[in-house]
Amino acid sequence: MLLEFDEQEGIIRDRSLLDPNYVVEEDRIVGRDDQLKEVTKMLRVALGDNRPPNLFLYGPSGTGKSLITKAVCNNISRICETRDISFGTIEVNCQDLDTLGVAVYELTKQTADHAGVDVQVPKHGVATKEKWDELYRIVNEHFDSVVFVLDELDMLVGRRDKQEPAFSRLLYQLSRSGANDDLSAYISVVAISNDTRMMESVGSRALSSFTPEDVHFDDYDANQLQAILRRRQDAFYDNVVDDDVIPLAAAFAAQTHGDARKAIDLMRVAGELAEREGDDRIQEEHVREAQEKVEKNRVLEVVRGISTQKKLCLYATAAVAAQTDTESARSTTGYRVYQYLTETLDADQYHQETYVNKMKEMTTYSLVDFERRSHGPSSGMFLEFQFGERPETILETLREDSRISMASSDEVKSVVKAQLRNQT
Repeated sequence: MLLEFDEQEGIIRDRSLLDPNYVVEEDRIVGRDDQLKEVTKMLRVALGDNRPPNLFLYGPSGTGKSLITKAVCNNISRICETRDISFGTIEVNCQDLDTLGVAVYELTKQTADHAGVDVQVPKHGVATKEKWDELYRIVNEHFDSVVFVLDELDMLVGRRDKQEPAFSRLLYQLSRSGANDDLSAYISVVAISNDTRMMESVGSRALSSFTPEDVHFDDYDANQLQAILRRRQDAFYDNVVDDDVIPLAAAFAAQTHGDARKAIDLMRVAGELAEREGDDRIQEEHVREAQEKVEKNRVLEVVRGISTQKKLCLYATAAVAAQTDTESARSTTGYRVYQYLTETLDADQYHQETYVNKMKEMTTYSLVDFERRSHGPSSGMFLEFQFGERPETILETLREDSRISMASSDEVKSVVKAQLRNQT
């Protein structure tokens, strides 16, 4: 059977182009000319053996922040090799790092791997200062210039007993290391976040030493997503993609906040479905089937492993988003619906801060993004949660949990409508 499949003509020629995390050549990056130019202009000073400025790249998921950073750094690295400059790009995703000490060790480990050496301090059981000293030692001995890329930096909150979040202390230490003579090499920090207001949570000391150049990334629109997919169409063999496939895939992705990763993933799944079904072309039906499969699979994968409390928080928030035109939900409104659910199901009820924290944790699964917003100058702040998938899909999937299904969906809708009417 394996040999039969091996001999079968496929549709996909280059699967790497259908990997959203694959770093493509600059000529395949579309819809981000201004951002590409800005990042290139600011990081290129490393070519002259100088320190590039610090950068803050912000905007929704899947809008090209990490892709452009990697592409520019890859180009700089290639040119530095020809000029005998030892340049390193050290990238760390902060979503799974829970303390400052763990984050510093991960930076140290990635830097050591890049240099081809071993880390001389353990991950646990030593002071964070020893990890910093080891990072400085490796950088000084092996690099002339390093760019530290801190992706999803806002997720590195750290312990609650600290006065400022861990990401603020990390930025302060990195940006001060050169001035304190800890580092002889030039270093630059590229902070990447989906939270447009992350810098408001950075302490004053860190802000004054970090002083980044800001680069904003907007959602892609349907036309830009089409252009992105057409630049990757050679992932498939010639003449196997129907004319209406790319516009439809782009339209689906544009509905979920213009996420290019989702558009690329949709094309991959559509191609795999066509191959699996033995078809010689990718058609509109494959894209529609892929859209349903991708949505349900992603949601199922997430909700299968989360706690009942997280499910209740997610269900309440999705129920609100499903009743709004923007498919978004204020944390204040979502919490009131969460209160109704916990009372109805006789479940433990947590304070609003805990509800918000559990929803913020859901951003690590790419189901939701959030932004801080205000009712006005004299009113308090709230978070606005935006869903990366259709809220209805999330609700349907969560209702497969026997406990959550005990809450009447019609009654939940009534509660949501009442809360939205009271929303100011």
